[in-house]
Amino acid sequence: MKLALLQPVLIPDLHDLAVIKNCDLVVLQDSEPWSRKGRTHRAKLRTPENWQYINVPVVTEDRDKPVREVKIDHSGDWIKPVLNAFEYNYRNSVYYDFYEPEIRADFEKASEYEYLIEFNLYLRKRIFRYLELEDLPEEVLSTTMKLYDSDPDRLAQNLGAKIYYQEHDSRHYMRQGKNKSELNFNHPEYRQHFEGFEPDCCLLDLLFQYGPESFRVIEKL
Repeated sequence: MKLALLQPVLIPDLHDLAVIKNCDLVVLQDSEPWSRKGRTHRAKLRTPENWQYINVPVVTEDRDKPVREVKIDHSGDWIKPVLNAFEYNYRNSVYYDFYEPEIRADFEKASEYEYLIEFNLYLRKRIFRYLELEDLPEEVLSTTMKLYDSDPDRLAQNLGAKIYYQEHDSRHYMRQGKNKSELNFNHPEYRQHFEGFEPDCCLLDLLFQYGPESFRVIEKL
């Protein structure tokens, strides 16, 4: 069995998706400590110059807690700046107008969620649906697993996984296993709405530009 150890990021990117598609089981590590260096609260967008992050603010007192217990800080209006960032950076993308109403509604729905992970899981399902991603491997939250272990090597052993992958570029915020495998991943380049190409943007970058044709990029993973 091949195992993927990932955080419940705000919006996955193509590297995340490649790991998911190459595994039999995905463990979303919501029991591990939250980190500002991770992507549970942010996602990368393409900009005219290069790139930027959109951010979901979290309650200051929760920053030392496990991901599962971190709450969204709704004391200020953070949703409008996120939507403005989408409009500023993607309004000229081919499919922006088609998907914008639904994406806007998805982010406005964040006001109904207290915990960050609840919104992340909701948004994850919505984006996978827009991209028509089907037959993906099972995903489980680490807090629901009896055999879960924060040591990646012991967890892989507990689950009988001969191969396991961890989230890319996660060494600064996730415990790294000694026996982890590295996925042979070559980031597919696709036509972005600005000159040049910026890798590792979130999946909305692909969706706004390619829409229902996104599968032509995804099938290269």
